[in-house]
Amino acid sequence: MRVIPRLLGRRLLGPLVLGLVAVGVFALPGSAFASSHGSAVIGHVYLDGNTAGANTIAAYDRRADGSLTATTGSPFAAGGSGLGKGLASQGAVQLADHGRYLLAVDAGSNQISVLRVAHDGSLAPVRGGPVASGGIEPDSIAVRDRLVYVANSGNGGDGNYTGFYLTGRGRLLPIPGSTVALPATAAPGDVLFNGVGTKLVGTRVGSSQIDSFTVGRDGILTAAPGSPYSAQGLGPFGSEFRPTNPHQLFVSNAHNSAGLGTVSAFHDTADGTLQSIGASPFADQQTAPCWVTINPDGQFLYAVNTGSGTISRYSIERRGSLTLLGSTTVSRAGGVGATDPVITLDGRNLYVNETAAHAVAAFAVDGGQINELAASPSPLPAGITASAGIAAN
Repeated sequence: MRVIPRLLGRRLLGPLVLGLVAVGVFALPGSAFASSHGSAVIGHVYLDGNTAGANTIAAYDRRADGSLTATTGSPFAAGGSGLGKGLASQGAVQLADHGRYLLAVDAGSNQISVLRVAHDGSLAPVRGGPVASGGIEPDSIAVRDRLVYVANSGNGGDGNYTGFYLTGRGRLLPIPGSTVALPATAAPGDVLFNGVGTKLVGTRVGSSQIDSFTVGRDGILTAAPGSPYSAQGLGPFGSEFRPTNPHQLFVSNAHNSAGLGTVSAFHDTADGTLQSIGASPFADQQTAPCWVTINPDGQFLYAVNTGSGTISRYSIERRGSLTLLGSTTVSRAGGVGATDPVITLDGRNLYVNETAAHAVAAFAVDGGQINELAASPSPLPAGITASAGIAAN
């Protein structure tokens, strides 16, 4: 097993030094598929069904007009077990290795599934099946090239962050010595890398703190001086690094009082110390901003307000300050309870996991404006009632 750090040093960190060019991790399909709906298929959208018992993954064909239709064969068996209830996390499903694989948490069986993504968007588990997540009830996954970290919530017990190496054949190999223990009060809700893989951050929803680490060449984490840091509001939840600046971090504060949600902006320094940007935190004027995403050119941030059923829209100033542009209702189906958002790599569409409505909402993105498509929302497959996460290529 000690070969893993050497592999990480040679294979992982070489691509990382490419810097921001590597932001475009996931490639679009090589060619579009013909469509009987009059719009070519240009990508796919995936949700972790978190299905009670045998877990499943919902898959959709993403068409050139932004609409979604179920991928043939969806939902696909994940291999592990879901919980059938909300995970209260961001990043439960992620694409990896330039879109070749899909990684999904199996919170009911304490595992991580790896599925191979076919050219038509269909999924098949890799040989060897799901692997143990290294803890109890995994709820979030961070991916950077071949390095993977998982947040294990602990289900009221001690949680952790645990690292893995993703092989070219889709196997997850635990990295010895990578586990970082968390106290029972932490309730980690999100774990993520910055755009060049040199930093990793995790939110502690339960104790209103933020973990910050530097990432070694062997994949081992080193806590920043003073980490964990006190959040700038209650229940730090969704988080995103700016795609065009790996030193700027944004975190939503979900558990403030009704109508008083905020989004924080931080500068992540060389040693991982988090420093407040400008007048952070920035008012959201909505309730429970739990999930956030940023468009690929780094100009706009969108926060899904689960309690209000809205999406707040912000412009991002060069140094990282936010300006609230307004809020948009999540869906015609009633978006209260909406969760994870994702913006496609071409920046054209925003999709939102409407867990409570058992659907996926689709929006056209026009800078700081978003407009729901006429065909939205698209229903989830029968049997999926507590989906978690969302990923798109």
